Amino acid sequence: MAIAPFLTLKRHLKAPPRLVWAAWTDPSMIVRWWGPTGARTLKAEADPRLGGRYHIVFVTPDGEQHDVSGVYCEVLVKQRLAFTWMWITLPDRESLVTLVLERVDDGTLLTLIHEKFYDEAARDRHRQGWSGALDSLENFINQQAVDHRD
Repeated sequence: MAIAPFLTLKRHLKAPPRLVWAAWTDPSMIVRWWGPTGARTLKAEADPRLGGRYHIVFVTPDGEQHDVSGVYCEVLVKQRLAFTWMWITLPDRESLVTLVLERVDDGTLLTLIHEKFYDEAARDRHRQGWSGALDSLENFINQQAVDHRD
């Protein structure tokens, strides 16, 4: 049996795990950074508890609307968050995203693991999308740090 394609991305963020966690779980924050480069988030809902659901709708620069949702299947506050991942247009291709947050001296090391892709092409598209999203997250986190300086 072949192993389904997966990807792992790491990002060092200069913010404590509590802020990184909030950016992934607070809808008012999600709408400010979510999506690949240039995307605009239209809607974000999140109930980050075991069995809770999330739903995010965003538009990419080409005008295409994307709708993703899933269920939280692991919730260790400020440490680990895992959720199913399903595009509304491809309901039979559910995959799994796991976020691991590790405190480091000057912030948080975020590891994003996305697994159970349908094929390598889907993995490669998601690698590009997640890379842009993590750039947006990093910019958002940096702005939060500036906004909250004394």
